[in-house]
Amino acid sequence: MWTGSINGVKLQVWATWLFYAVLVDLGDAVADELSLPFDRISLEMIYRGLYHFNVAYDKGNAEDPIKYFAAPENQDLGVVKYLRKPVSKLDLSPFPAPS
Repeated sequence: MWTGSINGVKLQVWATWLFYAVLVDLGDAVADELSLPFDRISLEMIYRGLYHFNVAYDKGNAEDPIKYFAAPENQDLGVVKYLRKPVSKLDLSPFPAPS
């Protein structure tokens, strides 16, 4: 929706912040359900997974989005971020020590 009035812009900003707050709250609830820290949960994949939850809800296969995202059969949605390898420190000394 495009608008040039200040009230329209304020409404769009308010709606965006409200949706983000709901998304963060949902991500936090999923993290609690999985007993993981919040930063391991991908909010983007929660947002994308809402479509899949809606389809499952319409078919009668899901009732609660938190349990849906935490279910083992739905881990292919990518809600939980993969653990990355730690970044190795680059040794820039002229004669690096063998590792």
